[in-house]
Amino acid sequence: MIACYSYRSAGFAVALLCCLYGAYALPPVNAQSANTELAAIANYSGADRSARILAGAKKEGVVSVYTSETVDDLAALTAAFQSKYGVRINVWRGSAENILQRAVVEARGGRFDVDAIETGATTMESLQREQLLQQVSSPAFADLKPEAIRPHREWVGTRYNVFVAAYNTDVVKKADLPKSYDDLTQPKWKGKLGVEAESSDWFGALVTALGEENGLALFRKIVATNGISARKGHTLLANLVISGEVPLAISTYLYKVAQLKSRGAPLDWVAIPPVVARFEGVGLARRAPHPYAAMAFLDFMLTDAQAILAKRHFEPASAKVSPSPDDALPPGMQPIFLDPAKALDQTQKWTKYYHDIITLQGR
Repeated sequence: MIACYSYRSAGFAVALLCCLYGAYALPPVNAQSANTELAAIANYSGADRSARILAGAKKEGVVSVYTSETVDDLAALTAAFQSKYGVRINVWRGSAENILQRAVVEARGGRFDVDAIETGATTMESLQREQLLQQVSSPAFADLKPEAIRPHREWVGTRYNVFVAAYNTDVVKKADLPKSYDDLTQPKWKGKLGVEAESSDWFGALVTALGEENGLALFRKIVATNGISARKGHTLLANLVISGEVPLAISTYLYKVAQLKSRGAPLDWVAIPPVVARFEGVGLARRAPHPYAAMAFLDFMLTDAQAILAKRHFEPASAKVSPSPDDALPPGMQPIFLDPAKALDQTQKWTKYYHDIITLQGR
């Protein structure tokens, strides 16, 4: 009998799947039948590269994408891609966890429908370790922030989410905002704090930056003194800030707060140092049925899509595209980029700490 334990995270989704398949002695997913046409075009650097990709993509006519992008943001990207390439996008939307599970299960079952996958860094790294992604190269890499490019080049960052504290401007005065995590131990925050329930990777990066022993002790003190309400979903958490149910949420995505604020919602954000950021990325399936359209989609996400993402309040991966001044961190404050490989290796450790210290107490 094989015992399997799973926390709700991308890393543990892989562990659970591997455990289940191990019970039936199935081999790991591998690249032995990789799409040779994709492998060739994915690393082609000839002068006619763009023309070859465009011609091939138009001939294929469609690209299949798995993504965790929100509906509104996805609509803006899809319209621009289809207008440029004349290629239809078939989209399957799901959480990062569900995308990982689907991709692994389909590959093991010999079903290869997906061309490109676009989701969070830890999930992308999990897919890379499952040998489901194709190594790629693109002229667009030259314009990207160094942190966006993984050493293996099997996926690349398209944008990054900055974790900030969101607050209800009708409930919390700007003068009262915390300047450090130590400030959250003050009695005035009792019953007012919230956190996203599955952000254990953010927690791990933050506590590491604070000094593990000191960071863990600090969060235990915050929870014991003032409590923290744990809610699943960054969009839900931001909306609870708007309603006033959670006056200060300390692990929200900057872009989501900025989007809601631009629509007139009574909320704003403050960056509490050290600030953690996590990339979202795109990769191509090694058995992509539409290799040229897949490559066109990746190129698009690293070029034309960057300005679209910035306009929608995301932090673009391109060093040549600046976010809106209202979405930028204070001068001199640089985010700590979460290392997805390290986060994946330490998933069990930080998920347990997060569960025991934060979510278990915040129910």
